[in-house]
Amino acid sequence: MPDRAPTLPAGRIAVVDVGSNSLRLVVFERLGAALMPLLNEKVMCGLGRGIARTGRLNRDGVALAYANVQRFVALARALRVDHLAVIATAAVREAKDGADFAAELARRNGVEVRVIDGPEEARLSAQGVLAGIPAADGVVGDIGGGSVELVQIDGGAGRAAIGAGVTLPLGPLRLGELGDNRKAINDSIDRIVDEAAVLRAAAGKTLYLVGGAWRAIARLHMEQAHYPLHIIHQYTIGRAQAETFLELVSRLSRRSLEQITTVNRKRLEVVPVAAAILRRLIATGRPERVTFSAFGLREGYAHGLLAAEHAVDPLIAACAGVAESQGRSRGDGDRLQLWTAPLFPGLPAAARRLHRAACWLSDIAWSEHPDYRAEHAFIRSLRMPVGALDHAERVFIATALHTRYGGSPDEPIRLPTAPLLAPEPTAESRALGLALRLAYTLCGGALDLLNDVRLIREPDALILELPESGGLLLGEAVERRLGALGRALGLSRRSVRYRSPSPVPA
Repeated sequence: MPDRAPTLPAGRIAVVDVGSNSLRLVVFERLGAALMPLLNEKVMCGLGRGIARTGRLNRDGVALAYANVQRFVALARALRVDHLAVIATAAVREAKDGADFAAELARRNGVEVRVIDGPEEARLSAQGVLAGIPAADGVVGDIGGGSVELVQIDGGAGRAAIGAGVTLPLGPLRLGELGDNRKAINDSIDRIVDEAAVLRAAAGKTLYLVGGAWRAIARLHMEQAHYPLHIIHQYTIGRAQAETFLELVSRLSRRSLEQITTVNRKRLEVVPVAAAILRRLIATGRPERVTFSAFGLREGYAHGLLAAEHAVDPLIAACAGVAESQGRSRGDGDRLQLWTAPLFPGLPAAARRLHRAACWLSDIAWSEHPDYRAEHAFIRSLRMPVGALDHAERVFIATALHTRYGGSPDEPIRLPTAPLLAPEPTAESRALGLALRLAYTLCGGALDLLNDVRLIREPDALILELPESGGLLLGEAVERRLGALGRALGLSRRSVRYRSPSPVPA
């Protein structure tokens, strides 16, 4: 299967992102055709603080950047990365002393420092969103301390098209120079956003949000809504709900901000301005919804290095990579998916993809204590650090694996996230989990044994077909789990039958 890309060499990619507000190192571990975050560290430097007034980088931020880039580069080298990139964005490209700063960074660390322009920054952010949400269709908005990048994207039918981008001088640090003058801030936002024609492409579609300030807003909304899954990636809010919440956040006083403990203190300082910017973008673009993306410039750059794997499904690639590196033996999720397929005729492609992912992950808890395997499998799959999954899809996979390890639907660990998945896909997920439980009972993990065993679904019956010599595959546990699977599928009869041997030709 192309999604597995088993012949690709392993490797590590490190990206140091020198932004206007923060400095971040991400090291990606390559698992086949997928990238998994191995290390993610952030420092709030504020390089762009005061740049609108002075035209120069913040002196304290420069000192922090010199020290921490040196640490980040040393960490990346200690981890033996195969590729290291240092990328600087709005503050460094706009400051009078930005070129000198970049040259000194390069000299001190023996690395090239790429100062990218606005269109390239927008393109990399869009590429990152498409890596994490392959079917994304709408407009990407990436907020930094000094600017907002907007770019149209269309991931429909696997095209992953990226349109022209635009950079708006709307970063919270830049607008922060206006102090607490809300009228002046709002007037500046209105004047600049009115010129962003690309926002019209968001009408009726989705505005995808990238950047730490907007992720902080997502966190605040999750807390207010008592949302059960604290994963920012693909967290989605309807337009009307978003506008109401942003109006509230944009008016938060310093005293109110000081009472919030779930967001970094330095990040909180820019949240009200970031909320005001986003509120105006939504009012102008009129998207149907906003979706937050944990994938942005750094992920876009790293995935851009894997040019040969653009057609690979990142979810399946990641699941196959996990299975092949951590399973009992070299697993084969595709074989399991084909074995269970007769139970689920007519599955749409999106559902078949989730079945395939669950099949690849179906042995991830084998090394846990038997009493905790279901719980471990549920938590681990629910919180996987991969993109290409919305929250309902995460719950689908986690429910299937929880069931595969004998978990009950009313166990406390499942209850908080249960409302995120509708009843029909929940039942389908449990049936898939029971089918996988039956498969492992039959073969004990030696999947080759399934070659001679078939599941047959008839209108009112579930049949387990064994070879004539298949008595070794039958037992009380097999019959019990076959019965549970049949009941989950709503089939009144469950039976075992043996195939007759093929006649010997004369």
